[in-house]
Order: sequence, then C-alpha cells, then structure tokens
Amino acid sequence: LSGWVLNAADGVHIHIEGNADDMDAFSYMLKREHPVAAAIHNIHTHEALVEGFTQFLIRESEAGTAEKTLVSADIATCKECLVELFDGSDRRFHYPFINCTNCGPRFTIIEDLPYDRKDTSMKNFSLCDACAEEYEKPTDRRFHAQPNACFDCGPHLSLYKSGASCLNGTTREESEEIITQTAALFRAGKIMAIKGLGGYHLACDARNENAVFCLRSRKHRYGKPLAIMVRDVATARRYCHINETEEQLLTGSVRPIILLERRGMSTSSFLAPSVVGTLHELGVMLPYTPLQHLLMHELDFPIVMTSGNLSEEPILSDNTVAHKLLGTIADAFLDNDRAITSRYDDSVLRVIGDTKIQCIRRARGYAPVPINFPKFESPQPIDSTEPSTGEVPSILAVGPEQKSTFTLTRGTQAFTSQHIGDLENAETFVTWKETIHLYEQLFGLTPSVISHDLHPEYLSTKWALDNSRELLLPCVGVQHHHAHIASVLAENNCPPETPVIGFAFDGTGYGLDKTLWGGEVLIATFADFRRFARLSPVPLIGGAAGIKHPARMAYALLKHEGLDAHTGADQLRARLGNAHITLMEQMLNGNINTPLTSSSGRLFDAVAALLGLCDDAPYDGGAPALLEAKIYNQDSGTPVNLPETPHPHFELTISSREDISYEITSRPVLIYLLNGLAENMDISVLARMFHEAFISMLFDCACKAREKTGINTVALSGGSFMNRYIITRIIPLLEQNGFTLLLNDQLPPNDGCISYGQAAVAAARLR
Repeated sequence: LSGWVLNAADGVHIHIEGNADDMDAFSYMLKREHPVAAAIHNIHTHEALVEGFTQFLIRESEAGTAEKTLVSADIATCKECLVELFDGSDRRFHYPFINCTNCGPRFTIIEDLPYDRKDTSMKNFSLCDACAEEYEKPTDRRFHAQPNACFDCGPHLSLYKSGASCLNGTTREESEEIITQTAALFRAGKIMAIKGLGGYHLACDARNENAVFCLRSRKHRYGKPLAIMVRDVATARRYCHINETEEQLLTGSVRPIILLERRGMSTSSFLAPSVVGTLHELGVMLPYTPLQHLLMHELDFPIVMTSGNLSEEPILSDNTVAHKLLGTIADAFLDNDRAITSRYDDSVLRVIGDTKIQCIRRARGYAPVPINFPKFESPQPIDSTEPSTGEVPSILAVGPEQKSTFTLTRGTQAFTSQHIGDLENAETFVTWKETIHLYEQLFGLTPSVISHDLHPEYLSTKWALDNSRELLLPCVGVQHHHAHIASVLAENNCPPETPVIGFAFDGTGYGLDKTLWGGEVLIATFADFRRFARLSPVPLIGGAAGIKHPARMAYALLKHEGLDAHTGADQLRARLGNAHITLMEQMLNGNINTPLTSSSGRLFDAVAALLGLCDDAPYDGGAPALLEAKIYNQDSGTPVNLPETPHPHFELTISSREDISYEITSRPVLIYLLNGLAENMDISVLARMFHEAFISMLFDCACKAREKTGINTVALSGGSFMNRYIITRIIPLLEQNGFTLLLNDQLPPNDGCISYGQAAVAAARLR
C-alpha cells in the first residue's frame, strides 16, 4: 500500500492506495493490531481520488481543526523497557527516563495538541543521532515516541542534600551514584522529596517509625493513612491479602495505589505503626516509572510515598517552588530537568469482592481519558424554524468545594478532570482555574452552559455565577445529592427518563430547604428527584466547625433523642467537660449556629465519638474510618464475632412533611450502644453492631421504596459507600433480593463524581 498518515487535532488521518484485498486487510488489521497504548473509538472510511503515490509517508501534523482529538494518560513502564533498563549491554542501561510508544509520560508533558515533541516539555531536549534514528524508523518500538531520549540527549537526575553540593547525573556513572546515595539516605532514615511523573512525592523508609513520624509532623499530616511502594507483588503479600483482580491492577499499565486488606497487625509488624495506625486497609503501589524501578531495585524494604505538598495544598511540580515549600520537610531532593505541564496525584482504587473495582481517587493514568456521557439529544424547539443540531451544547460543570473535579462535555464524551483538592485552599483554587483553561485549550471546548452546586458559599458556585454573568452564559444549579445519583445513572448509561431508588449518603450537601442534607433516599431521574426518606435531622453544633469535632455531634444526637443523661454516655460527658456541655446547651437552646443536618457522615462521626474512638476528627472522614477499623480483630484481620442477642435496627416512620415520605431515626440503635457501653461490652462488637444495623436500614429502605413505587433499580453514591464493610455487604444483599444495583464505576462515589453528575443533570434539563 502507498499513501500517507498524519496526526491532526481531530484524530489520525490515513490515505491509502492499492488493490482492494490489501486495503481490506489493512482496515481489518488496523482495528485489531493497533499499538498497545492506542485506543480507537471510531473509524470513518470514504473513497478518495487516486493520486499515484509510490511509497507510504508520514506527513507533518496538522493543527487548527475545530475538534480536538483525545490525549493519552500517562502509562507505566512497559516490560520491554524494563528489560532494557536492567540489561548491562543496552545503551539505556539504568537510564531513569527510558520509554517507548507503549509507555511513559503523556498528559503530564503535553502543552498543546496534536501530540508532537515540539508541543511537549521534551521540546528542550534535541534527539541525538541514535534516538532520532529510532524515532524516524517505522519498525522501531520508539517510532514517534515523543519522550524518546537517552543519557546523551534526554533529561537527567540531580540530587540536592542539605548542606552539600548538588550531584548531577549527566552520565550513567553519575546517575547510578545518585541512585546509590538516595538509597543510602532512605536507609539512614531521611525524608526524600522525589520528582515523579505528575509532581513530587515525599518518601521515607516505611519500617522506620522515627522517619514516618517525622514526615507526619513536618507535613502536618496527622492520622491520615500513608501509602507505601513495594518492589513487587510478593513483597506486598507479606502485608496484605491480594486477589487476582488486585494483582492485575498492581502490575498493570497504570499501577495506581490499591487499598488492600491487611493480614492483621501482627503480620504487618514490619511496618512503622504510624503508616496507617489501626486501619484495616493499606494503600500499596508498585513502581511505575524507570526511576522508581531503579530505586526499589536498590532497596529491599517498602517506602512511604505520599503527595509532595503542604497539608491540603495541591501537589507540587515545579523544582524551584518545591525546594522553597518542601525545604522544611525533606532532607534531600531527587530532581530532574523534565518539566511537568500538568500536576497529577496518584490514582487510588479498591476491589470489592473478587472483581468489582471502586475508584477512590481518579488522577494519574486515568484522567483525562473521557468518560462515556449519555446522548441527550435536544428536541426541535417549538418556536424555531431552524433544525435541531441533535446534540446538547458543551457544558462546564464546576463541581463541589471538597474533593474537587470539574467536567467538560462534548457530545457523548465527558472530560472529568483529575482530583484537584479542596477549593477552600487558595493554591488549590488557582490550580483548579488553570486546569479548566488547560482542558478547554487542549480539547478545543468552549462551554455554552455552566452547571454548579446550589451551595451559595462554595467558591466553585461563586465562580460559576460570576463567569456566567461575564460571558452571558446560562447557569444550571444542581442539588448536591441529585448530582451524586445522576453520576451513577450517567456512568451506567441509563435511559433519560428511567427512575431509580437513589441512596445519596455522605458528609454534607446544601439542601433545597437550606438545611444540610447527607442521608437521602431519592426517587430520581436525570432531570428531577424527590425525597423518599431521610435520616432524621440533628443540630450540627458550631456548623462547619462541628464537623471537626465528632464529640459535639455525639452530644447533639443524644440530646436530640433525649438520651444525653443515659449512664452509657457518662464517659462522653466526662471527656467533654461541664463547661463545654454548658456552652453547647446554650447554643442548642438559643438556636445559635446549629444548622440541622441529615448527614450519614455526621451520624458515623457521632457513633465513633460515643464509643470513645475519636472526639476530634484527625482528617476528613477520619472518625468513620476509625469506626470501621474497630470492626476487625487486630491480630487476624477478620471481623469480630457478634453475640446471638437480637440486633438493633433503625426505625422507619411516616414523615409529617409533604415533601418526604419517611423519616429514619437512629434512636433504637443508640439505646443499644448506650446499654452496651454501660455494661462494658466490647467496643469492637458495638462498632460492628452499628454497621450491621446501618446495612439493614439501607435494605429496609430499598424494600419499602420498591413496595411504594414499583421501582426495582437502586443507585448508591456518596462518601459513606467508600466504607469497605458496608459496600461489600450491601451489594450481595440487594442483588440476592432481586434488585438491579447501579454503582459509580470510573469515578469515586465521594464528591469526586459531583461535577460529572452536574453535567448530566444540566444536559437532561436542556433536553
């Protein structure tokens, strides 16, 4: 065959000339034998004029077309490159930036499309003759691999140690010396800042309690679990149970952090206690860059790998800024001179049961690959003679304030950003705005509609309203929990009018009645919803400040149910103290900064405090995490046994409100817990009893909703469904009783899915 191929902004263009059989064979092979890292979504074929080409050429890329093509996410080092990395006879032996067309950086080095070297941060590195020959040779594995490089022409390492001069790895010998010295620093208990694909990691010996505790203290990251990197799956099995699906994820082309069930505290004694404390899960990942492979080859122990940032700020990617801000945390910096154009944290996943994958944080390796978006076709306007284009215009959904993402839509594609963080942090807010601009530029999208949360004080909401006024764009406000359920509907490609029983259980979200929702059972479609049931609202003492103090929530819950004088609450009252209780009573009696909340997250906070596990939240979601961890035997890692006595249940009662059918009250469960505390029952048993009661409540609500509405499909979303014990137990319980169950798939059930859900609601309403 003769002709040509080129990269254009709207995809790959191929012109072929030859006999019919050869062209048919080419079309067949193109669909089935494309490169490993490629994904072909559509092939459009038409006849062209024969121009008489005598050879097949690769033409220069075209830019400027209206529609932009997709961008590959970053890919872990492939097996072929790993072989070369440790082959002493290969010219890239021990080169920390080895890559080919099947692996290496992508989105984190791209400045513009089409994806050519001149539009990446590799433009500053001119190919040497050997690399240029590979780059130009169609049969070579590095043919048009944009980050292609070697010691002679590519990026290099550098090591900065406190009080010492910088070491530069411009040669193989110098680079190997840097790896050797870095390994020695780990062994000496030092904290390293290591520049990776999407930003810096802070790292230390995961066995060294002094080092881990020092890292936590310097970074002001108290209590929140830390992930570890290990050399291989065999090492990971020393600490955790690993099934086939988890092993595939650990060793696959993305290599995210996988939350694995620990084997028990005794078998995890090789790790420093401060890595994850008493939590039942451990975040584990394997090396995914050549540099990490080289480091772990030198080290025979796991290392902590956590985001290189100050607490609650975005991950750092610029060398100069990192040295300035991380200088008080890290003892040394392992840098390189390849610029990062887009910051990316590590993605985090969990496997439920044997095969179901739950996304916890979507970032490196997954974003910005688009997610399927339902085809909401616009009908013909009644008052218009112009034909409908058939597609809803591009929507920018700006998401929530915490665990922020945004989503841009294009037809049946939704470009949901990587996890960015909490927008209340000024640096994160700046990063969020910069990333919106980057996505609009790269994918050639100019939104015609902006969708946002209803919370008037969210920075994302304020930004959306300001920009809609400035750009004269319509705005679509979407209730927080409706967005949760809509995200599940959209991910599962449900028909536009299909209703579901939606459980939106999370921390807090602004409700239509201006209270704080978070324990909602909705009858929902894409466009609308109504509340079927809710957790009975409780005063949140101190408003947002009350979220940080679960003991306040526990007292408010007991007071609300008239149980504050129960002897089982003696220890809670003693820990709070008379002065604090008096102040809370005054706030409750005067209705001073005590907004009502139906939040399931706050319920878990209250129970954790009541059982004496957590009076002050160590981090967002910390109290519920400690409550879940208490279910398990610390030695065996299995759930504690339950007594054969009757188990407590939540009550489902008819609501007096017209807009809600049922109220869910926790009073019977609280009485059981209080009696257990008064009788000195095992706290682990009480923690598991509460979880079992919560699971039963979910099932009872689903059955009641099915009975009243005839709807048989259940959608689960919200941070409460990131609880491994709950989600593992509720899935089979619902499915075995004839329910069709829908879950978030590519997006997390926490607020990371909200922007995608907002876009779906806006599209449905526009339709």
